[in-house]
Amino acid sequence: MKIAVLDGFLVNPGDISWEPIAKQGEFTLYEATEPDEAATHIGDAEVVFVNRCNISAAVMDACPNLRFINTFATGFNMIDIAAAKERGIAVCNVPAYSTHAVAQMAAALLLQIACNTAVFDHYVKTHGWLRTDDPEMAAIPHMELAGKTIGIIGLGDIGGNMARIAEALGMNVLAYRRHPDPAQESEHLRFVSLEELYAGSDVISIHCPLNDESRGMIGDAAIAKMRDGVILINTARGAVLDDAAVVRALNSGKIYAVGSDVFAPEPCGKEHPLAMHPRCIATPHVGWAPRETRERVIRYCAENLAAWRAGKPQNRVV
Repeated sequence: MKIAVLDGFLVNPGDISWEPIAKQGEFTLYEATEPDEAATHIGDAEVVFVNRCNISAAVMDACPNLRFINTFATGFNMIDIAAAKERGIAVCNVPAYSTHAVAQMAAALLLQIACNTAVFDHYVKTHGWLRTDDPEMAAIPHMELAGKTIGIIGLGDIGGNMARIAEALGMNVLAYRRHPDPAQESEHLRFVSLEELYAGSDVISIHCPLNDESRGMIGDAAIAKMRDGVILINTARGAVLDDAAVVRALNSGKIYAVGSDVFAPEPCGKEHPLAMHPRCIATPHVGWAPRETRERVIRYCAENLAAWRAGKPQNRVV
């Protein structure tokens, strides 16, 4: 059985082992694959592992041996799922591998906005801490999160962890999900409609998947319903935001600040209007990528492949 990894560098730049996957067949690793290289790199492989490289219907047609695709992720929007189903190609993902890491990143973005630690650090290293009555230091804003309300869009595994972090910080939580679970409600967490969440939140943290319903959902109409000075955190997918609308709201002060680990497109380059905005804390989609998390995703992918080979597929999308 031939196995191809199309874009392995992001998952493993060389600091961990491919052995759990590689030992299961004839293994070929590509650090990266350009869009027009996908079919060539897959070749006659039966099994493909992919991170962000798109696998279209045309690629599938050009690779008739392809039988199994596994993402190094929970999301699978890079794969034409309908085409895979039509061709009998199994598609599996890796749920919950980065739950704690991504929630940790969301919290880090929020805390940076609230505490301005990077700005204070820059001040100390640039000017030195020479006076307690320095007006420049006093002008650096920071805020207390306790007592504020955070709205979490998508209370799945990651959103649930973010809710627990927020509660530990003394925040109240409003949550939205398509199928709310009353058992998750508590003294400090309750489910509400999106409109109630927008209107009642000092901070909004996005943890929903990217689909037709969520694409561009944070646009002019949604922002108009939000509190003045709201903080926006996005560790889901960049396309959930209407960037132009968010930038307008940052410029007007309607949105106080944005913390985002994800952008559309990715990489976002040097001219992206949101990533380059002075009140956006931008990180390059690395919330999922601590070493522990990457080791876990390779192990889970190997388990998915072994289960499929045994005729008992797990974590199957189609």
